[in-house]
Amino acid sequence: MGLGGTAKKLQKVTDMAEDVYTRLNDLRDQVVEMRETTQETSDRVDRLEKETAEMRALLEALAEREDIDVERVTADAHISEAERSTAADAPGEASEADDTSESDTVEETESDI
Repeated sequence: MGLGGTAKKLQKVTDMAEDVYTRLNDLRDQVVEMRETTQETSDRVDRLEKETAEMRALLEALAEREDIDVERVTADAHISEAERSTAADAPGEASEADDTSESDTVEETESDI
């Protein structure tokens, strides 16, 4: 009877080892897939950063040609966004930021030219 119990225990250990092996292979596949996805994402981010830098250079050149103060326009946009964000955080309070749209900011900028 001792031999039969040992055989059952060995079979149980073997089954557990096969299960661990299967899970390890699945995990390895997931890691490989995650590395590929991470690399693709990194490549995409690099490409987008390059394109953004090119667009910024073009916009700055056009703004300089049209005598537009890029830093002031950017600062105004950040201020407007911060005001909207603050107004959204306090829903019960109405503010002037709620009445100002991006088109108002653009119109103000264009009228200053």
